[in-house]
Amino acid sequence: MKPAEIRAMSDEELKGRLLELKKEQFNLRFQKAAGQLENTARIRQVRRDIARIKTEMTARRKHKAAQAAG
Repeated sequence: MKPAEIRAMSDEELKGRLLELKKEQFNLRFQKAAGQLENTARIRQVRRDIARIKTEMTARRKHKAAQAAG
């Protein structure tokens, strides 16, 4: 997922996508523990997508707080 795609999403879409990614991350960890994981690189991709979404959500929150204070 590219940063431009994340910026284009609404707050609700970001929350929904974050929930989906966390579920996928859980399932990937489960598959790894069971020895059934085929694409090990997917764990890293999911982890980074989660970080990108959280970063964007934090930036938006700070921007809104700055607007309210200023």
